Amino acid sequence: MKLVLATSNKGKVKEIKALYHEHEVIPYSELIEEFEIVEDGGSFKENALIKARAVFKALEDEDIIVIADDSGISVDILDGEPGIYSARYAGESATDKDNLQKVIEEIKKKNVTSSVAHYTAAIAIVTNKSEFSVHGWMYGKVITEIQGSGGFGYDPIFIPNGYDKTLGELENEIKQKLSHRSKALQLAQIILKSL
Repeated sequence: MKLVLATSNKGKVKEIKALYHEHEVIPYSELIEEFEIVEDGGSFKENALIKARAVFKALEDEDIIVIADDSGISVDILDGEPGIYSARYAGESATDKDNLQKVIEEIKKKNVTSSVAHYTAAIAIVTNKSEFSVHGWMYGKVITEIQGSGGFGYDPIFIPNGYDKTLGELENEIKQKLSHRSKALQLAQIILKSL
């Protein structure tokens, strides 16, 4: 089965390819030129569907299956921010590092050094006949000190429940097991098998 990913984020592509090794998985940017998709949904699910629909339409191929992910981190002390704005929390052209620093600064403004937080991943699947979406979550806390250089995004400040290391320090196998995206992709796998 050929699965087209509505992303060119190298971290996401790598993670999805590792989980879906029995499928042919290709980022859409290998098939057509990358284009801007306006993610104006009010939830992770809406944004994932917006991305998957846009790529499906742009590819003009009835036989493909497009998978999109929208994910982010919600920090309790910041009233759930950055949430759906995780990728652009520090501004439209912000880097992972900029976003990470902004979360740390915002938490420090509350005079604390950590907060309960969770990651959400919504996976959307779009075919010529149907649309599906599933979710996965990972719970833990964020700290205001960067630890570890592994992973991407907010990983160096997120400590999953039951662990004393950040995702930036944990081994890939452990992260794969805990990952919100892995959980959502496993549920999506059930849908893919039925297609």
